[in-house]
Amino acid sequence: MVNRLVERYGRTGFAALSSVIWAVPMAAWAGSADLSPIDKTAYPWIALAIGLVMLVVWLVLLSRLGRVPVTPRPRRFDLTQMSSSEKRWTLGFLAFATGLIAWVNAAATVDWGPMGSAISAGRPGPILLAVALGAYVVVMVAGIVYTWRRASRAYAERLSSSRPAGAPATR
Repeated sequence: MVNRLVERYGRTGFAALSSVIWAVPMAAWAGSADLSPIDKTAYPWIALAIGLVMLVVWLVLLSRLGRVPVTPRPRRFDLTQMSSSEKRWTLGFLAFATGLIAWVNAAATVDWGPMGSAISAGRPGPILLAVALGAYVVVMVAGIVYTWRRASRAYAERLSSSRPAGAPATR
């Protein structure tokens, strides 16, 4: 299964995709650590232990990744094949996606009740904060769309420049 995934996504893409095995437990740990002092039902140390064990498993997996045979062909997320433009736009995409995930994480851990009542009372500070938070989301989503399109365009240019004239496009 690992060989098939590496063949499909390349070493870099597989490494990024497989990082979910430790990132999800670590996110659960972060969320439960925020809630644990309040409700006493979350057990952050269990999630942290699982996340750390899975991080070790992931690092072992990555150490063996170099020995997996890969047929040479263009891959979307192979850093060694990417042009500098493609790397730049992909990095921008990741930055905007991280910004949106950070906003969602922050929004999920905040009690919005006081802000809602302050907005309904017409207080300018909370209204301005709500507008700024809304604008932040719009900018992050627009940035994600724009940078993904530019990264896709750079990838298409890399594919077209590496393909001989008249050869059919492959995926």
